[in-house]
Amino acid sequence: MKRERVRAALARTVLTRVVAAGGLLSLAACAGGGSGHGWHGAVQCAPYARQVTHVQLSGAAASWWGQAQGRYPRTHAPRTGAVLVFRATGRLPDGHVSVVRAVRSPREVLVDQANWVPGRVGRGEPVVDVSARNDWSRVKVWWSPIHDMGKTVYPAYGFILPAG
Repeated sequence: MKRERVRAALARTVLTRVVAAGGLLSLAACAGGGSGHGWHGAVQCAPYARQVTHVQLSGAAASWWGQAQGRYPRTHAPRTGAVLVFRATGRLPDGHVSVVRAVRSPREVLVDQANWVPGRVGRGEPVVDVSARNDWSRVKVWWSPIHDMGKTVYPAYGFILPAG
């Protein structure tokens, strides 16, 4: 009887971890093109950031850094209203973009972002620079389902500054 309870508890733990991992994998839903109504749902990071900042870039979020060259100022120092651009990774094949709501310190900002938690717009969520050179090339992001910073370190390009 005790052995069955232990097995059941172990099975629940494994199931919980599998579901959580599936949720993390769905973070890849940040494509900026198309109708926005594919399997990723209607809420996506690139269209959200474009609407909030009026930065006229399109396509996959990770492509925004290159597209901004010569069109918008780019920097490695956070500023309110800037777009933080994440690089594409296995976990984020299209990259990700978020909008800086507030700068707490040279190494911490609060962002508004769509679809970091699938299907939701997060507001005022912390992002921390964990890069060795304080250049925002590696960041950790708040993960609201656990009410704490996520453990994954994501590569980032830096910040695009909207015109005006």
